[in-house]
Amino acid sequence: MNAWVLLVLAGIGEIGWPLGFKLAETTGHRFPWIVFSVLSMSVSGGLLFLAQKSIPMGTAYAVWTGIGAAGAFMVGVMLFGDLLNLGRLLGLGMIVGGVVVLKTLGAS
Repeated sequence: MNAWVLLVLAGIGEIGWPLGFKLAETTGHRFPWIVFSVLSMSVSGGLLFLAQKSIPMGTAYAVWTGIGAAGAFMVGVMLFGDLLNLGRLLGLGMIVGGVVVLKTLGAS
């Protein structure tokens, strides 16, 4: 499988663990959501490991965390009513922009 596909899947998996922790905190069902978080971390880290075989480590890590951060931000806004304002959108745009630059200008 293409390393970039693996990296995007790893980034999506990176969204799962803060989501699981938030659900463990808010639903009263701590154990299943903590297990979900640990599994999400494990899958995400494993996919990052595989992606780094072909993508430089710094690029892979920055893209992985960028996808996770932007995705967790959007999940927070959509599911938990987290604040969405111009400043936060600007920050999100800078994260996404950085990921795009790393992908298009920086790696294989």
